[in-house]
Amino acid sequence: MKTIRQGGVFILFLLLLSAVTPSLATIFFSKNEALELAFGKDAQVEQLSLFPDEQQVAQIELLAKAKLDSGLFTFYVGKDQGKVLGYGAIETATVRTKPETLMIVLSPDGELRNVYTLAFHEPPEYMPPERWFERLYKRPLADMDFNKGIDGISGATLSTRAAVSSVRKVMAIFQVLVKDQGKN
Repeated sequence: MKTIRQGGVFILFLLLLSAVTPSLATIFFSKNEALELAFGKDAQVEQLSLFPDEQQVAQIELLAKAKLDSGLFTFYVGKDQGKVLGYGAIETATVRTKPETLMIVLSPDGELRNVYTLAFHEPPEYMPPERWFERLYKRPLADMDFNKGIDGISGATLSTRAAVSSVRKVMAIFQVLVKDQGKN
């Protein structure tokens, strides 16, 4: 009985310690800072709110190979003198138990141009480095897959998978809801 009570006290101590231990969360950029990185200081940024219907959701999920978490999606459209510079989307995904938030930037044609880590709440050694994201740039959605030449990172497998999933979602949403919008 004494051992069980001591074990319970130890577990309570660990729980209390974890509640007061500082978080490893790192916030790198605010939304406004990320939009400036994506489109430049002088760009005008408009919000494009998208509400896919059931058929579009099914098409997006098929292309993205992932479920959509919401029926609302927002793109930030960077413009300079009326000309579209690109599209940005902020995506948050749970890596293991904590989130990573990325700003995913597409060219006007929907090609992956940049990925910025806005916040990362897992231990820093699990965060994919910028040079890893650079290997994804200009890949078509069909090739945005670990089975088609994307390498994971030892020790950061879950965060790289979450990042690729977020990029796939953004690219699929662009293809289904934005790409042909102005061609009617």
